[in-house]
This record gives sequence, structure tokens and C-alpha cells, in this order.
Amino acid sequence: MTSDNQQPVFNEVIHAPIRLRICGLLDTYGTMRFDVLRDTLEISDATCSKHLKTLAEHDYIQLDKKAGEGGKAYKVTWVKLTREGKQAFQSHVAALRQIVAGQ
Repeated sequence: MTSDNQQPVFNEVIHAPIRLRICGLLDTYGTMRFDVLRDTLEISDATCSKHLKTLAEHDYIQLDKKAGEGGKAYKVTWVKLTREGKQAFQSHVAALRQIVAGQ
């Protein structure tokens, strides 16, 4: 069971390796900058964007664009799990634990 007493549910959207790692990082560290997430995963901008778009389409993450440090003209994208995303990730992890335990 997860902390919210949900049944473990295998989630095909989250299970894709990069998306699973994204959710794991966000679950552990909270809000992360796009570039830090991309560099941590050692993937391209396009690959990171594609996977974030999929997660956002399922309301699992929230993307916020904010002005760069010191009022710079560029925008910085911040990524965080939504409440639904956190619950879906934790439920998926619980399902994986059941699989590993042979249940």
C-alpha cells in the first residue's frame, strides 16, 4: 500500500525508463530546473521535453517558466510533481515492489 492507502497500480505512462527516473528525481528533490533535470539524466533537450510533455498531458507534473536570475531576459523552466503525479508514482513504485516480491 502507498502512504495514501491506495492500491498499487502499474502505470504504463510512468514506467518508461526516462519518465520513471524523472518522477523519482522529482519525488526525491521536489521542484527542479529543466536544465538540471536534463543534465542529471544525461539526455538531450528534445528528449527531456518530449517526456515532460507526456507527463504534463497526464497532469503528473507542473511546468513553470520564470525569469532568469538577476532579471535576465531568458526564462527558466521549473518542473515539479503534481499531487496526482506523486500519488501515481508512489502507487507505481508499490506495484513494482509487489512484482519484485513475486506477488
